[in-house]
Amino acid sequence: MPDHFDIAILREVQLNAKITVKELSEKVNLSPTPVFERLRKLEKEAYILGYHGRLNPQKLGFNLTVMCYVSLRNHQQDLIERFQEAVIGLEEVRACYHIAGMYDYLLKVVVKDMDSYQKFVSTKLASLENIGNVQSSFVMQELKSELGIPV
Repeated sequence: MPDHFDIAILREVQLNAKITVKELSEKVNLSPTPVFERLRKLEKEAYILGYHGRLNPQKLGFNLTVMCYVSLRNHQQDLIERFQEAVIGLEEVRACYHIAGMYDYLLKVVVKDMDSYQKFVSTKLASLENIGNVQSSFVMQELKSELGIPV
């Protein structure tokens, strides 16, 4: 279990993945060598899963985010696994959650526009085996999108 220094390191890295070991050591009040060692340990133990740049989707022409609810027709394990493997491979799907309730999955889909989404649904999503029902909710405005967790 991480101690308070590790938590402080995780908090800072989550806010700024480009932070240097020197800057990090100043923020958490440890010298650079132990900070470096702790950082490597946190990576090795999978507390840190990766480092990512956060891009502006609108600047890149991706103006439509859709929350897509999917129900499967059949819940046999092999069919579930095939669906999961297929949906994970779709580049438009930026997040996929197996959920409880009225639907089986919630997909976050990011595309350029409504035409792109219609093409995604008709040529990719609808072609997946075992799809029972699809319900789409279109994001009108993103008010908050935290990438990290509250450590």
